Amino acid sequence: MTLDPATLARIQFGFTVSFHIIFPTISIGLAAFLAITEGLWLKTRDALYLEIYRFWLGIFAMTFGIGVVTGIVLSFEFGLGFARFGQVAGPVIGPMIGLEVLTSFFLEAGFLGIMLFGMNRVGPKLHFAATCLVAVGTILSASWIMSANSWMQTPDGVAMEQGRLVVTDWWKVIVNPSWPYRLPHMLTAAWITGSFAVAGIGAWYLLHGRHEAFARRTVSMGTGFAVVLIGVQVFLGDILYGQMLQHQPAKMQAAEGFWDKQSPSPAAYNWIIIPDQKNQRNLLQIGTPWLGSIWLTHSLTGRVEGLSNTPPDQQPYMGLVFYGFRVMYGLAIVMFTVGIAGLWLRWRRRLFTTRWFLWVLVWMTPSGVLATLGGWYLAETGRQPWVIYGLLRTVDAVSPVPAGILLTTLIAFACVYALFLGAFLIFAARLVAKGPADAPAHAEASGSLKPALNPKTVEKVVAP
Repeated sequence: MTLDPATLARIQFGFTVSFHIIFPTISIGLAAFLAITEGLWLKTRDALYLEIYRFWLGIFAMTFGIGVVTGIVLSFEFGLGFARFGQVAGPVIGPMIGLEVLTSFFLEAGFLGIMLFGMNRVGPKLHFAATCLVAVGTILSASWIMSANSWMQTPDGVAMEQGRLVVTDWWKVIVNPSWPYRLPHMLTAAWITGSFAVAGIGAWYLLHGRHEAFARRTVSMGTGFAVVLIGVQVFLGDILYGQMLQHQPAKMQAAEGFWDKQSPSPAAYNWIIIPDQKNQRNLLQIGTPWLGSIWLTHSLTGRVEGLSNTPPDQQPYMGLVFYGFRVMYGLAIVMFTVGIAGLWLRWRRRLFTTRWFLWVLVWMTPSGVLATLGGWYLAETGRQPWVIYGLLRTVDAVSPVPAGILLTTLIAFACVYALFLGAFLIFAARLVAKGPADAPAHAEASGSLKPALNPKTVEKVVAP
C-alpha cells in the first residue's frame, strides 16, 4: 500500500491540534471561573469560595501546563509537514504567533506563579489581580490564535507577490471578516466547557454524599453560568452560521448534507446521512420534515442550497463536515435542554436532590470538550481543499518529507500524547477522589507585598 504524504501530514496535524485544543478550552473556562470565585471570596469573605478556588486551581494548573507543551509542538509541525505553507504565509502567520507569545503567553506565565504559589506570600488583592490577569491572558491568547486561524478561513489584507503573501493592511489581516464572529463563539464554548466541568464534579459529590456544601455551591454556580452562556451561544452560533454561508458556502452546504443545487421545498433537516462523494448523492438520509426550511431559511417553504453548487475539485468531504457539525449542534441541544431543566429544578428547590438530573450533569462533564472538537472539525474540514481559503491548496502546502517519516512521527505523537492524557486523567481523578481541602480558619492571605519589599527584609535575604 502506498502512503500519501499529504494525507499523513493532515492526519498528524489534525491529531495533534485536536489533542491540544482540549486543554486551552478547559483552561480558558476555568480561568474565568477562578477569577469570579476569588472575587466572590474577596467580596463576601465566605471561606467556601476559597475552598472552591483552591480545588479547581490544581486542575487548572495541569490543563494550562499540558496546553503550553502541546501548543509548542504545533509550531514545529509547520516546518515538518507544511513547509510550503510557511514559505507562502510566513509573513502573515509568523508575526501573529509572535504577538500571541509577547502579549498573552508572557502575561499568563508571569502571573501564573503568583496565582499558584502566592496565596500566603502576597496580599489578597494582589493575588486576585494575578488571577484576573491570567484569565485575561487566556482570552488574549485565544484572540490571537483565532485571528490567525480565521484569517486562513477568510483571508484579507494581503497580496500575492512572487509566490509569497505580502501584508497590505494589518488591520484587515487581524480583524478579518470571520474573526469578530468566531472569537466570541469560541470563548463562549470554553466558558460553557468550564461550567459543565464544575457542575459535573459537584454533582458527583452530591450523589455520593461527600463535601455537600462545596458540591451545592459548585452545582449552583456551574448550572447558573451554563444556562446563561448557552442562551448567548445559540444567538452567536446563528450569526456565525450566516457569516460562514456568505464567505464559505461549500462548508455550510456540506454541513447540511444536501447535494442538489436546490433542496426540495419544504426542506427536511438531515440528522443521519451516508454520503457518496463520487456520485454527488446520499445513499441514505434520515431527517425531520419541514425543519430544514424552518431552521435554516426561517420560512415554511424555503429551499437549502446543496454542495453541487461548488465545483467537485473545491468541495470538502461532506461526511466529515456533516458529522462534525452534528456533534457540536447535537450536544448544544442537549446542553440547552439540561440548562432549562436546571432552571426549572432550581425554581422548584430540587436542584440538589433530583438524582436523575445530577447523573445527567455527571455524564455531561466532558460535553463542552466534545462539542468544541465537533466545531473544530467542522471549521477545519469544511475549509478543505484549501489551507488558506481560495489562495493556497492543502496539497500544495505540504513539505517534501517522505511518508515513512510522517508515519513514524505520527505514531510517536500518539504514544506520547496517550501518556499525557493518561497522566492528566489519573491526577485529576485523584484530586477529585481526595476532594477539596478543608478551608483554613482564617481565609485571609497571611502575607502582603509591602513587608516583603521592606529594605530590612531585603537585607536579611541577600546577606551572606
